[in-house]
Amino acid sequence: MKGATQSRLPLYAFVVFTCVMCVFPAEAHLNSTGMGPFYDGLIHFLMSPEDIVPVLALALLAGLRGARYGRRALFTLPVAWLLGGLAGLSAMTAKPHPFIAAAWFLLLGGLLAADAKVSLRVTTALAALLGLYHGYLNGIGMGQFDTAAVALLGLVFAVFILIALAAAFVVRLRTHWARIAVRVAGSWIAASGLLMLGWAVRTR
Repeated sequence: MKGATQSRLPLYAFVVFTCVMCVFPAEAHLNSTGMGPFYDGLIHFLMSPEDIVPVLALALLAGLRGARYGRRALFTLPVAWLLGGLAGLSAMTAKPHPFIAAAWFLLLGGLLAADAKVSLRVTTALAALLGLYHGYLNGIGMGQFDTAAVALLGLVFAVFILIALAAAFVVRLRTHWARIAVRVAGSWIAASGLLMLGWAVRTR
């Protein structure tokens, strides 16, 4: 039974990655679910590939390095995302630069594919920078502070859950082929970053 479950891990990983990489229509503001601002923020994160893919890459990278790295990313990234989002609530407008989005895909995907032996400090710095940048972009244009703050909490909650699940899943992997499969996912993320970079250059 255990062997059958392990043999299906690459298939499960492929299905999850395919769902994550699905293209959704871009929205200037939160997607309204009708269930309140908390769930609006949560769904907004789950439907934003430019947000969810770098977070997933960081979580997988931290998981490859071990439980200590996973715990550090688990608490650093959501806190930084919340602080960046609160700062973004007071900003009037800002346009995300496509080159920066592509750079996050390339950097985190490349580190994951290479199974880079990054230090705990570097992992923490990456988590903080990623959270502050994406949180700031998410905070802009959310609307009134009270409603937007609740939506931001829902978004940060989704970030926390994704990191916890992804990092914990990878930390438990012991077989060599399973860790290779995680690195292959990193190569796909880096390749997506190259495509984004090429598209950004072509459209300028």
